[in-house]
Amino acid sequence: MEPLKSNEVNNNSESNSKLNNGHSPLKPSAAFVGASWMTLLIGMTSYCIGLYNSDMAYNEKGYYFTILLFGLFSVISVQKSVRDRLEGIPVTDLYYSLSWFSTIASIVLLIIGLWNADLLLSEKGFFGMSFVLGMFSSLAVQKNTRDLKQFESTNL
Repeated sequence: MEPLKSNEVNNNSESNSKLNNGHSPLKPSAAFVGASWMTLLIGMTSYCIGLYNSDMAYNEKGYYFTILLFGLFSVISVQKSVRDRLEGIPVTDLYYSLSWFSTIASIVLLIIGLWNADLLLSEKGFFGMSFVLGMFSSLAVQKNTRDLKQFESTNL
């Protein structure tokens, strides 16, 4: 490989600055999009299979399932509001605070529920890890969805 010439450095830095300020977003790779969706499906499916196979009462299963859905939605809301603010799209302080509060509340509610649950420690860890996997991957899926939409709208 040859070292970059000064002319190429300037061209690359100009295109990188254009990409970083939101005018021409980078398209997420197909591998990252696929991995994000796969981890979301794995996290949600494993959590739900764990609920199905557990010896909990139906109201406990409903509680943990609701916490999963609440957590997935709230982390998407946080990602959207943070990104909107970074891109200069107005987000009210109330919505921004509520999205953070709901994310923290879902995590705290899961911790309290698992702390008081009559489950083996390995089962508690399983539910915690699959919950975190689902939360993180839903954030990545939402980011990829938004990046792809923004990429398509600027490159049409």
